[in-house]
This record gives sequence, C-alpha cells and structure tokens, in this order.
Amino acid sequence: MTKSTGEGTMKITSITAEQAEKCGAWAKQWIEIGLSTAPADFDRATDAALKAYALCNLERPTIILRMSSPYGATVGGALAWALLREAGSQVRSQVGSLVGSQVRSGLSNYRGGAFWAGWGAYISFMRDVLGWRGDTLDKFEIDEALIKSCGWVWWHEDVLAISDRPSEINRDEQGRLHNQHGPSIAYRDGWALYHWHGVAIPAEWITDPSTLTAAVALSQSNVELRRAACEMLGWATILRDLNARAIDADSDPLIGTLVEVDLPDVKARFLRVTCGTGREFAICVPPSTRTALAAQAWMVGLNTKSFKAPEIRT
Repeated sequence: MTKSTGEGTMKITSITAEQAEKCGAWAKQWIEIGLSTAPADFDRATDAALKAYALCNLERPTIILRMSSPYGATVGGALAWALLREAGSQVRSQVGSLVGSQVRSGLSNYRGGAFWAGWGAYISFMRDVLGWRGDTLDKFEIDEALIKSCGWVWWHEDVLAISDRPSEINRDEQGRLHNQHGPSIAYRDGWALYHWHGVAIPAEWITDPSTLTAAVALSQSNVELRRAACEMLGWATILRDLNARAIDADSDPLIGTLVEVDLPDVKARFLRVTCGTGREFAICVPPSTRTALAAQAWMVGLNTKSFKAPEIRT
C-alpha cells in the first residue's frame, strides 16, 4: 500500500505477495551486476559522474582519469590532485602537503560503482517493483548508471578518477571471497587482493607458500587471520613443525594418536589420525582428553564405553 506524503514523495506501508515473490530474482540480478567482471563502460560512467558535478553546481573537473583498479584510481587521483595543487590550482578541500596523506584522505572521497550494488538493488526495487516515486529519483539514476557501468569512483572538485571492474572474482561455495591458488579479486593493471574463505590474507601466503610456517601462523594477533593461516597449513603440518608430544597412541592407526602442543598462551591437544584414504588429519579435542579412543568418541558425541570403532573407514 502506498500513500502520498504531500511532499512530492510516496510512503510504502505494505507489499503484496506478488511483489514479495520478485525479491529473489531482483537480488540475483543485482548480485550479478555487483560481481560483473566485464570491462567498464567508461563513457557512460563519465557522463553520469559529470551530471553529479552539475547537480552540485560544480564545474567540470580539470582532470578525468580512467584507471584499471581502485588502487590506481585512488593513487592516480591523489597524485593528479597534488600536481594541480603544486601548479597553483585552487583546491578548496583541506589536504596534507604529502601525496601519502592525500591518498589516505582521498579514501573517503569515493562513491559509486559496482561496490554500491546493494544500494542500487534496494532503491530500484522500491521504484520498479513497489512503484515508489520521490523527488530524489533523478539523483539516484546517477548512482544507478555508475553502478552498472564501472567499478569504483574517486571524487574531487578538480579531479575525477573512475576505476574499471575486476578482471576476475573468485568465491567459495558460501559466496565468500576465496582462492587457494591465486587472487580472490584481480584487476587488469595487476593489482589484486587475496582472501581465504572471506578473510583477507597477505598475498605471499598464496604466491609464495613457503613464507607461511607454523610460527608465522600462530604469531598472528588477529584471531581470524590466525585461524585462516592454520587452515591453510593444516593442523597436521603445524603439529609436525611444533614437535607435538604424543600422549596416547592407539594400536589401531585409524583411531590415531593423541598429541599435545604448546600454542600461544595455552597447551592444546589434538587427535592425529590417518583416514581410510591415507590422508593425515589433526582434530582439536578438549584439553582434558586422555586417550586417542576418548578423542574419537568425543568427535561423535559418545563416551568411551559407548563408542565402538567402525570396521570400515572411507
């Protein structure tokens, strides 16, 4: 249900079942826009951005850059800004004298592009599906054009820098940024980001795996980064590197060996076991666990007396 507010806009108080059914398809459409790796339409993006300048009663920026990545847009925009300032350009925004500080300040100057796809999905659904009308929709159309045509936009009164979309985006089954063999996001100028199941990680952990050791993994102060590093190495590798001490070894190699290791600020116990395929695993178990058999029982939610080792492992 909609009603006029008397101020040139409409207020939506409810939606129909038919409108609600369109949410899934609409979200999918805009997710695809946000994840697009097609080259940017720089002409369309530039036209939209210049409309924003005109809307703000600003003159056309002195320099318009078309860059291959957000990094290039930020650094290129800040450098162009610094050069204009050095040449005597009338820059009204407060900015430090060094390019480095200008880059840091410029990070808050971005708006628009594919990173804003969630915003575009929300407003366009209100407009196109729910029939919402408001006196700001003409302004939203500028955002919409930028979202659909480029990857990122860096703004200044004298400089406009527009970034291309990524050349590739890699995600795991849950949609998190992830790639165990290369960058999770890569751009056409070579700039890239690396993630492990959604956690940002140092590039060298992927590009040069030898730099990631048990000592490096366990020294990470960020819990999520430490967890990601341990997953990448695998606890079996970490335990070998840290010379884990055997607490109990079962006669059945498929039951495994209970080991203890010194981790930062704590002693932890793991069940080191070889599965039916010959691969070695290490599973963290409660520190009170005393035998490998008890560890196996704990893993399936049973006590030691109730647990019976499977006759066949797969």
